[in-house]
Amino acid sequence: MGTTLATREAQAEEVIERLHEEYPDSAISLNYTSRLELLVAVVLSAQCTDERVNEVTADLFEKYQSARDYAEADEEQLAEDIYGITFHNNKAGYLTAAGQIMVEEYDGAVPDTMSGLTDLPGVGRKTANVVLQHGHDVVEGIVVDTHVQRITRRLGLTKEERPEAIEEDLMPVVPESEWQQFTHLLIDHGRAVCDARNPDCGDCVLADICPSEKGDGDVDLASGEPWS
Repeated sequence: MGTTLATREAQAEEVIERLHEEYPDSAISLNYTSRLELLVAVVLSAQCTDERVNEVTADLFEKYQSARDYAEADEEQLAEDIYGITFHNNKAGYLTAAGQIMVEEYDGAVPDTMSGLTDLPGVGRKTANVVLQHGHDVVEGIVVDTHVQRITRRLGLTKEERPEAIEEDLMPVVPESEWQQFTHLLIDHGRAVCDARNPDCGDCVLADICPSEKGDGDVDLASGEPWS
């Protein structure tokens, strides 16, 4: 079993340093060319793979190019246009309603504040953080997706379970200059090595500092359950 460093701050810095070396080109994997496209892509990505989102938005962004296009869209048609996305019917409703709010309250622009973004249907703090960071160059927090949620618990960086609580717990520990990149590094590592069902601990650059390392560790700290 790996052994964590003396403090969570030291653990976080070592994790970040090693993952930067492992994934030097780590970056957001959604395709977009504007703040609106970014917002739409992130809304669609909830419980759906970025790869699938990119496939769908390739045509979607040609058809819907402004907030007004979404605001005035036929919801059933929009749902058909995003068919294949998880919960496509619900997300079509989010996008039309969000488009209406942006047209009525922001002159068609994407809000540039956390409160403005989270007031949009389908936009929680995670989505808002992504839009702020990559659309407005505003870094207010750490995006906690399923990879970040899982891996930070496995690494002993947090014992919190809910994304909002994990973010609050990590912000004093992760250097502020790394808040944005931290998420991308963990996403890349989660996809390549530390997946949910069968992490490849034998090929993990963090194994020696990971208390969940399953070579001789009994418990997956992400779930609290014994390794199967």
